[in-house]
Amino acid sequence: MLKISDISYNVEGRPLFEGASATIPTGHKVGLIGRNGAGKTTLFRLIRGELSLEGGSITLPDRAKIGGVAQEVPSNNVSLIDTVLAADTERAALLAEAETASDPARIADIQTRLSDIDAWSAEARAGAILRGLGFDHADQQKPCSAYSGGWRMRVALAAVLFSQPDYLLLDEPTNYLDLEGALWLENYLVKYPHTVLIISHDRALLNRSVNAILHLDERRLTFYTGPYDQFVKQRSAQRAVQAAAAKKQEAQRAHLQSFVDRFKAKASKAKQAQSRVKMLEKMTPIIAPEDAARVVFTFPTPEELSPPIIATEGASVGYGETIVLKNLNLRIDQDDRIALLGKNGQGKSTLAKLLSGRLEKKDGQMVTSSKLRIGFFAQHQVDELYVDETPIQHLTRLRSGEGQAKIRARLASFGLGAAQADTEVGRLSGGQKARLSLLLATLDAPHLLILDEPTNHLDIESREALVEALTAYRGAVILVSHDMHLLSLVADRLWLVKDGAVTPFEDDLDAYRRLLLASDKPSGKEKPKPAAPKRASRDVILALRAEVRKCEERVTKLSEMSEKLQAKLADPMLYENERLGEMEVWQKKYGEVRDAQDRAEALWMTALEKLETAEK
Repeated sequence: MLKISDISYNVEGRPLFEGASATIPTGHKVGLIGRNGAGKTTLFRLIRGELSLEGGSITLPDRAKIGGVAQEVPSNNVSLIDTVLAADTERAALLAEAETASDPARIADIQTRLSDIDAWSAEARAGAILRGLGFDHADQQKPCSAYSGGWRMRVALAAVLFSQPDYLLLDEPTNYLDLEGALWLENYLVKYPHTVLIISHDRALLNRSVNAILHLDERRLTFYTGPYDQFVKQRSAQRAVQAAAAKKQEAQRAHLQSFVDRFKAKASKAKQAQSRVKMLEKMTPIIAPEDAARVVFTFPTPEELSPPIIATEGASVGYGETIVLKNLNLRIDQDDRIALLGKNGQGKSTLAKLLSGRLEKKDGQMVTSSKLRIGFFAQHQVDELYVDETPIQHLTRLRSGEGQAKIRARLASFGLGAAQADTEVGRLSGGQKARLSLLLATLDAPHLLILDEPTNHLDIESREALVEALTAYRGAVILVSHDMHLLSLVADRLWLVKDGAVTPFEDDLDAYRRLLLASDKPSGKEKPKPAAPKRASRDVILALRAEVRKCEERVTKLSEMSEKLQAKLADPMLYENERLGEMEVWQKKYGEVRDAQDRAEALWMTALEKLETAEK
């Protein structure tokens, strides 16, 4: 087991741990959680022996191997598969020695040990891990130099998973994975044969892949059994008990102090008063738990545009002569919440660039509302912030006409208080930088917000605040994220980007997760018999009913708009010579609304038919 006993450690005079203790049973999968800056990564470095404790001790079993993803693999000409295989240093050393060994006894020992560590299936195991993290067989033969830093981080993760250390320490591993890779990792960690400690803010992973939570708070460690949601319930109950005890003690102290104040001057009551003074002195104060400052995001509200805000017909997009996506027939309205599904390399980012105007279509039609404003957030934008400027300087450059008070209010609405507002970006945490980038992306009150992995570096409280903000937001949202919790609470439409096409995914996220995990399993020789058609699940029927309601509301809204335009066009004054130009504008507007109404009614009928079929 891993035993942390009464440890103390300071960084630049600030205590991170004071008398912290915890015991991690062997074989447990443990999520290490705590606020940003609490010291989670520092604890990992202390466990690995990279830092020296100032007090206490950390003990591990003798000869236990500790592994973690310290940095990306180097950009060299070694293939991905060979890089991962080399991570098992014992296997590599034994194979090298087997080439030169001449002593029969030593040769037998080598072969026995190779058999014990299952060395002959190593390439298949390494290939399966790389495949789960997004590299097909052809990719695995390419050199590491063919991939960018984010992809080489995946190779580094594959290497440490393959080496199977006794204690696997992972620090936010899903930050450089897509949804498919994150789901695969969730499933892999459940089956991992040794102890796992993982720093994560991903609720889905903390609920599915761990069986205990190690909470770092107020420089102390507390071990809770069960997944994250169970921890939240236990923590809430403890805080309620602590608050009640503090309130009760405060009432008791007030009662004793009142007696002392009343009778300390009376000789007949002096002994009783003195006794109560001693009781007050002996009382160990119970401190009521402080509520954490509420994390917020406040997105500005855009004005309403006529639907659709974007529509494509037979469009294609790509780079140079290469077509990535083709025959795109898509429609986006201002009340849409769309999640893009699909493996990396299938074209999700290409589609996001097309919709945001960062990439031109190759052919077909693409119509956007003339007043459409688009906000775009991607991880590379966080990395492109000016590290030597403060958040206030970033906003002042974009809003030079606004006073300092208003700029500070904007920053505060994204959880960046006075201290962070005046701190150089290079010294901010990853989560604070992400908040600043989100603020910059939404500064102009966009009608469409495209978010590519917005939760990277955000802690759990910030992710919940983002969910609330997106739910209240009055514009359209397109999400690319590995955070299943975020997708499930925000998205009401799913688009699958696969094989050069973008199609609606008619089932829910749980079904998509099952589909991905099933596709990762090796297929058997016998093909399963086709299952008899089943009645649609309750969740599917509820989703279809919601879609019908949404379509009906859209038709109603367009009908009302059409009636108002008809009334406008019925005004005889509009047809006077000096107003003929204005009349043509209103007629064109009326034609657009009628076209939108026809399409909306067609979508409504399709949704009704799907619902009717599902309810049979």
